[in-house]
Amino acid sequence: MKKTLIGTSWKMNKTLSEASEFCQILEKFVPSLSDNIQPFIIPSFTCVRDVTRMISQSNTRCLTGVQNMHYEDAGAFTGEISPLMVKDTGAYLVEMGHSERREFFGETDLTVNKKVAAALKHGLRPLVCIGDSAQDMAWGTSAETVIKQMKAALSGLSAKQAEQVIVAYEPIWAIGEQGKPATPEQAEYIHVRLRQALVELYGSDSANNISLLYGGSVNPQNAVPLISRPDIDGLFIGRSAWQAEGFCQILKLVEQYQATQK
Repeated sequence: MKKTLIGTSWKMNKTLSEASEFCQILEKFVPSLSDNIQPFIIPSFTCVRDVTRMISQSNTRCLTGVQNMHYEDAGAFTGEISPLMVKDTGAYLVEMGHSERREFFGETDLTVNKKVAAALKHGLRPLVCIGDSAQDMAWGTSAETVIKQMKAALSGLSAKQAEQVIVAYEPIWAIGEQGKPATPEQAEYIHVRLRQALVELYGSDSANNISLLYGGSVNPQNAVPLISRPDIDGLFIGRSAWQAEGFCQILKLVEQYQATQK
């Protein structure tokens, strides 16, 4: 059974001591969480190894990941992180393709595709971010934009490989401090179109096994309305989950909602 993925990326935030405090709070909460929910945290790289160790030692049942990765195993790529280095930290997820990486650091559909292949080669799980701009939304081309990004990321993968990829739809106009979250209807429309594209690529069984997350100003008020939509398989949360209490609150809200659906 596909689990509901609920996670957060800390971006360029948190020292090691702050990360430790976060994990201590999480340690008290997550063990009692429903097995149907899979929480994950993507810390800044300096904290990844320690956060992974703390979570493992406390049996917190939370996945960890990194915010970026190069597609080569080694080489003259100053400042980059290889798949082998990621594995060495104990992390499992690899976030790639975030709109900030695309805008400020030259990430492209091609490099995302290479990173997906490299992650899978080394037993890591890609978390591919895709998103449309405010101009895309104004033009009515949002679905075409994100479907193209998703298809590029998955290019060359078999159905079995594609099932390991997590796709996070994060509208660029919805993320950040000034972002306005997509309505559940807007988010579901894009997710339905993404799922249809996956069905065309891999068939319905594999398409339904691929987790489609929504991210973009997720908060305690809209988490349940979003997760209640059939094609939204999880949530990728920003600043509302940067404090452990906020993260735990959203996890609990989703758990309570799912309990009412049984």
